[in-house]
Amino acid sequence: MKKLMFIFTLALASYHVANAQSAQSVYFELGGPGLASFNYDTRFTGREDGIGGRIGVGGYSIDGEGVVFLPIGINYLLGKDSRHYFEIGGGATPIFGDNGGDGTFSELFGHLVFGYRLQPINGGFTFRVFLCPIFGAGNFVPYYAGLSFGYKF
Repeated sequence: MKKLMFIFTLALASYHVANAQSAQSVYFELGGPGLASFNYDTRFTGREDGIGGRIGVGGYSIDGEGVVFLPIGINYLLGKDSRHYFEIGGGATPIFGDNGGDGTFSELFGHLVFGYRLQPINGGFTFRVFLCPIFGAGNFVPYYAGLSFGYKF
């Protein structure tokens, strides 16, 4: 319960910070730290590049067993033409699940992001493709990846 309250507080704080900023986007991500997730991304400055953050929700359910992923991260965009960016970042993804008759569980893993982002300056279609090494509980997967499609407003 404490983890859920922390995540809710972080999401609420991110929302308030994001409302004052100009570069905000929403996107669907396949792979990456949310497996299959819907995400919100914002810049923490008034610029298109620089430091920003993301929060999302994703998961799956098969035969009564389900998992929810909540990717949270910080990222930094580097670029000179206000459209094409190199993205570098990292964060954590809490996982909450139900094993059917075996009960519930929660886990946490860390992730890094190294990739390309297409993000037009005046809004519109966005695209990301990236490597996303994940680590946690004694495991490390260096060649995990993802891609996303969305809209910047």
